[in-house]
Amino acid sequence: MPELPEVETVKRGLEPVLTGRKILKVETRRANLRWAFPDGFAAALEGAKVVSLSRRAKYILVALDHGTSLLIHLGMTGRFTVLAPEGANNLGQFYFETGAGEKADGPHDHVVLHLEDGLRLVYSDPRRFGMMDLVPADGKHKLLDELGVEPLGNGLSADYLTTRFKGKAAPMKAALLDQGIIAGLGNIYVCEALWRAQISPTRKAGTVKRDKLEELVRHIRDILNEAILAGGSTLQDFQGTNGEKGEYQQRFKVYDREGEDCLRGDGVIKRIVQSGRSTFYCPKCQK
Repeated sequence: MPELPEVETVKRGLEPVLTGRKILKVETRRANLRWAFPDGFAAALEGAKVVSLSRRAKYILVALDHGTSLLIHLGMTGRFTVLAPEGANNLGQFYFETGAGEKADGPHDHVVLHLEDGLRLVYSDPRRFGMMDLVPADGKHKLLDELGVEPLGNGLSADYLTTRFKGKAAPMKAALLDQGIIAGLGNIYVCEALWRAQISPTRKAGTVKRDKLEELVRHIRDILNEAILAGGSTLQDFQGTNGEKGEYQQRFKVYDREGEDCLRGDGVIKRIVQSGRSTFYCPKCQK
């Protein structure tokens, strides 16, 4: 599943495509993705101009000029492709040009946005775990209302984590993946951050001291920013809007390295399962 850096990469790729353009027509080629499209979905988008794009946790928000926003989650295999109008070229680095006159008619192309200038934005999702919904002008939505702080925002700090983790018996891995505490932090980057901070994923969250949490926060920010610059990590299906795959997986220090030597010393990377997810860590250097 795409995590925060991958979603941020897609959002940044979509910005020059969508911002300032009007959505002329919306095709929904089925009644649902993970859930059914809301009533009036296409009508709410058609004729609207895109004002801006933002990311909240692993969601992309497309703000429209009439106040409503399009809410997008990529699920496990969702991706966007930008199709050029016939005869167009030099569209820019974030466009994925697949050939003049090519139509968006793949078996997994479920939503097509027809934009000004003849561009088409195609959402494909083989497993259909993604979703699209509408957020009213007040910004309230059940999927957004209970989210915690952004890991790259000012809200994440050692003081914040000290307060939220106080008396918490849950393992550090589970506490960091709690979206009500930190929004958008995912499995891969939690493993990497805990390794850098030398904190065991099995340690009780409430036992980690403030100075160690301060170090952890710094590593979380560094890892996410590094991954965004690398275009995210490609594990299975992720691709950016320009069709290119992320490269951060080549820099993993611990994730998916079970049985390999720890890069910090003479430990060996171990894999365990926590809450149904694989955790990779070094039992020798992570305490």
